[in-house]
Amino acid sequence: MSKEKKQREVRLPALWAAILPILCMAALMIYNLAIEGYYVDAHMPLVISMCVACAVGVAYGRTFKDILASIIARISNTLEAILILLTVGFLVASFMAAGTIPALIFYGLKLLSPKVFLPVGCILCAITGLACGSSWTTTATVGVAFMGIGLGLGLNPALTAGMVISGAYVGDKFSPLSDTTNLAAGVSNTGLFDHVRAMVSTTGPTFLIALVLYTILGLRANAAGYDDSKAIEIINAIGDTFNMNPLVFIPLIVIIVVCIVKMPALPGILLAVAVAIVTSIIFQAEAVWADGVTFGAICDLLHYGLSSVETASTDVNDILGKAGGMEGTLWTINLVILAVGYGGALEGAGVVDRLFSGIKHKLHTPGQLVTATMLTGIFCDAAMGDQFLGISVPAPLYADKFDEMGLARNMMSRTLEDAGTLWSPMFPWTACGAWQSTALGMSPFAYFPFAFVNLVNPFYAAITCWLGRNIFWADGSYTNLFKKTKAGEPAEAPEEEHELAVKNLEALRAAGKAPQINA
Repeated sequence: MSKEKKQREVRLPALWAAILPILCMAALMIYNLAIEGYYVDAHMPLVISMCVACAVGVAYGRTFKDILASIIARISNTLEAILILLTVGFLVASFMAAGTIPALIFYGLKLLSPKVFLPVGCILCAITGLACGSSWTTTATVGVAFMGIGLGLGLNPALTAGMVISGAYVGDKFSPLSDTTNLAAGVSNTGLFDHVRAMVSTTGPTFLIALVLYTILGLRANAAGYDDSKAIEIINAIGDTFNMNPLVFIPLIVIIVVCIVKMPALPGILLAVAVAIVTSIIFQAEAVWADGVTFGAICDLLHYGLSSVETASTDVNDILGKAGGMEGTLWTINLVILAVGYGGALEGAGVVDRLFSGIKHKLHTPGQLVTATMLTGIFCDAAMGDQFLGISVPAPLYADKFDEMGLARNMMSRTLEDAGTLWSPMFPWTACGAWQSTALGMSPFAYFPFAFVNLVNPFYAAITCWLGRNIFWADGSYTNLFKKTKAGEPAEAPEEEHELAVKNLEALRAAGKAPQINA
C-alpha cells in the first residue's frame, strides 16, 4: 500500500468515538471518588483513558508511533515546569527549616484578626504571586502559612484556601514572570504588557468583588469561632520550637527580589533555597540541626522534608508535615506527566480537531466568541488535565475568528487566561488542582465555592462582552463598561493579521455591527 493511500485513510474520529476517552476519564473519576472511594487518585484513570485515546486514533487510521510522538511532544514542553516543581519541593522544605513559614504564622496570628484576615491575606497572596510569578510557589509558601493562621483564627479551612487561591492567581495573572501569562501572550501573538493591560479589565473588577465578599464574610465571622486557646497554642508551640528572629524572613525577601530582577525561575529558586539553608543553620540550629550540620543531613532535608521536628501542637506538626521536600512533589509530578500525556494523546488521536473544528463557524458575535473560547479552555482543563492545554489548544482554533470580528489579539489572550488559567485549579485531577490540593491539604471541590476570583472572573468576562462592553478592538479602541468606545494604541499583533482585523472592523462599523469611536 502506498504512503499516499495510507495518508488518505487517516480521518477524524466519529463524534461518539471522540468523546469516548473523555467519558472514560469522567466515569472512572466519578466511580473512584463517589462510588467505591477506595482509590481516589487520578493517575490510573489517566493511564486507562490515554490507552482508550490511542485506540481511537489507531482505529481511525493513525499509527501508534504518531500518537506517541504527540504525547512525547506535550510532555517535553512541560519539562521545565517539572524541574521547577522539584525545586519548589526544596523551597518549601528549606523555608520551613529556616523558620520563615513558621514565623509568618507566628506573627500573623499576633497581628491579624478574623475581621481583616481574609481581605488582607488575599492582597498579600496577590502581591507575593505578582512578585514570584507563580501561584504554585505562593500557595506552597505564604499559602501554607495562611492556612495555619486561619486555623488559629477559627476560620473555615475551605474559606481560607479559597482566599489563598484567589490572591495567588490574581498575582500570577498580572505577573510578567508567570509562565501562563507569557504563554497566553505568546500563543495570541500579542505583547506581554498589552496582554496584562487587557487582563486588568476583567481580573481587576473581580478581584475587588472578591475583596468585598471576603470583607463581608470576615465581618460576619462568628466571634465564638475564634478559638483564642488554639491560636495561643500554635503561637506557643512555634515560639518554643523555632527562633522567631525577624531575620528568618530573609529567604522570602530573596525570592521576591530575584523575581523582581527577572532572574530565571530555576536559579532564582535554588538561590532562595541556599539562603534558606544558611538561615536555618544560623537561627534554627537547635530545632532542625540538633544532630549536627552535615552534607548528608542537608540532602535529607531537601529530599524528604522536615520530618525530624515535632512541637507540642498537632496542628503545627501537620503544617510542618507539608514540607515534604522533593519527595513530596513526586506524586504531583507523576500526575503532571500523565495529565499532559493524556492531552497529547487526545490531540494525536484527532479528538481535539473533531470536537472543536466546527464550533467556530457558528460564532457571530464577540459575546459568543469569548464564551466559546472560555468554555473550550475550561473543557481542556477538565478533560486534558493541564492549564497549558487550556490556553494553547483554544488559541489556534479561534484566532482567525477574533481577526474576523475586528477584535484585538490581547482580547484573545485575556480570554484565554480568564478561563484556562483561573479554572485550572478547580479540578482534582488536573496538574494545578493536584498541586493546590497537596499544598493546601484539601480537595479543590472544598475550596472551589470560596475562590471568588477564579469562580466569578469567567462569568464577568462573558456577561460584559455579551452586553457589548469591556471589549478591545483591533485598531486600539476600547469599549468600556459604560459602552463608550475610546481610541487607544493598538495591541501588538502579526502585521498581516492586524491589517485584516482592522479592515474587518471598519466594515463592521460601516454596517453598524461594531461601535463607533466616541469623541
